[in-house]
Amino acid sequence: MEEASKAKKAKKGFMTPERKKKLRLLLRKKAAEELKKEQERKAAERRRIIEERCGKPKNIEDANEAELQTICQMYWHRIYNLEGDKYELERAIEIRKMEISDLNSQVNDLRGKFVKPTLKKVSKYENKFAKLQKKAAEFNFRNQLKVVKKKEFTLEEEDKEGGVGGKKKPDWSKGKPGDQKVKEEEVEA
Repeated sequence: MEEASKAKKAKKGFMTPERKKKLRLLLRKKAAEELKKEQERKAAERRRIIEERCGKPKNIEDANEAELQTICQMYWHRIYNLEGDKYELERAIEIRKMEISDLNSQVNDLRGKFVKPTLKKVSKYENKFAKLQKKAAEFNFRNQLKVVKKKEFTLEEEDKEGGVGGKKKPDWSKGKPGDQKVKEEEVEA
């Protein structure tokens, strides 16, 4: 029976779950080691390039004033030359860009294809000076003041018009009771 079970396991396959786990762990370790080695290589290459371009750092702690001046002058000349080279390279790039655009336009001319410029859509009915007039109107302070409606009804205007809706108001709504008697006495006199 034991031999039969071993034979079945062998038939099922070589990669059991335990072996898969071990293989994954080994692959992860190997990848981590390779990644670490790659980072170390990149760091060493970076240090080498920096030393090549900038030179080794100068010992300024033990230097006297004359040595410091010579070191500063050397660095100044180096920076001056690098800035000049940078300017020349930027200028060369600009010249090449202009040459490329000129050659592109010549090629398009020879092919008969013309690049149509994108035009801004403008209404032919729009007043051309509307924007200027609008800006000028903003500076006018009278236009910024609040508009007050003048046709608001008051009690006196309603009396003259004969009340709301053309009806006369009753006597009791015209004023105070004491005022009514005063008006009657004025009418009798």
